[in-house]
Amino acid sequence: MTPAHNSGAWRPGDPFGQRKFAELFASRPHALEAGGRVGDVTVAYETWGTLNSDRSNAVLVLHALTGDSHAAGVAEPGHREQGWWEGIIGPDAPIDTNKYFVVCPNVFGGCQGTTGPASISPDGKAYGSRFPRITIRDQIVVEAALADQMGIDTWAAVVGGSMGGMRALEWAVSFPERVKRLIVISVGAVATAEEIALSSLQIRAIKADTNWHGGDYYDASAGPSVGLSIARGIGQVNYRSEMEFDSRFGRNHQGDEQPLEGGRYAVESYLEYHGEKLSHRFDANSYIILSEAMNHHDVGRGRGGSTAALARVSAEVTLAGISSDHLYPLRLQQELAELIPSAAGVEVIESPSGHDGFLVALEPVGKIITRALQ
Repeated sequence: MTPAHNSGAWRPGDPFGQRKFAELFASRPHALEAGGRVGDVTVAYETWGTLNSDRSNAVLVLHALTGDSHAAGVAEPGHREQGWWEGIIGPDAPIDTNKYFVVCPNVFGGCQGTTGPASISPDGKAYGSRFPRITIRDQIVVEAALADQMGIDTWAAVVGGSMGGMRALEWAVSFPERVKRLIVISVGAVATAEEIALSSLQIRAIKADTNWHGGDYYDASAGPSVGLSIARGIGQVNYRSEMEFDSRFGRNHQGDEQPLEGGRYAVESYLEYHGEKLSHRFDANSYIILSEAMNHHDVGRGRGGSTAALARVSAEVTLAGISSDHLYPLRLQQELAELIPSAAGVEVIESPSGHDGFLVALEPVGKIITRALQ
């Protein structure tokens, strides 16, 4: 049986694209922070550049919630869109593949080739509702096992924004000796109450879909695509800014539609478009699993608090935030700068694009990364 034919998950038999695959934890199951174990974890990842002889030039790039391993490159079979950081990674780019060997894994719990809820479990059925609760720490343990298999002891840099920034922080705290430089964009030391609240609404939207089936929809005629689309719309409002929405859409109608006669405003059409688009390339269970992992983000949990945890960081640190980001506002990066001994302040990315500025404002983001890697 193949998994997730009624979700947007990648599944065996689909085009590989540029994915490579690593099989991990076959002999030693991955013990999870919240309890339970997972064995036989597959990680899909992509690479660019060449690993040098002493394996000292590897850079780990970590994606956000609905990203995947395709950080750079063209749209092609296996990859619906061009790389999410196209222009940041490549020859003579800020992360210069003439100099660095770049690795981007699809996150544990995701749905684009790495083991997640849509994957086939050892009993031959999709995990679905049986997939365990995971945390950001569980995800970076998987990434550390991937690094071990690749023979990479130390990363020249670990780079990430949003959920990728959470994982980058955890790397620097959990494995300080393995991270030479740390570049973290648009995240804080913990998930805030507002972040959790917004995430919980998105999760509720998915679970309210009549095709949710308790998370076991892979054998059903349809999955919870409507709920996932609504969840994405809620997210999209918070990933962008009031300034951008007002300047792009204002009170414009969608084409010839008349809102007073039941038609839509242009901004409504925009949210519907992005919601439907995501439902074709993502899995609803993964959206929930990863959102919950982000809700659990707390670098100080079990470590004596954030101050004690972040004191472990020994890497050269670059922190950046977006001027218009109201989901992960600049104050959160400023708090990190105060708590990480090697941090030298916060680089501010001036962009009207809100939280998504780290994916959109490529020129200022690229300049920050270029300076950090010099």
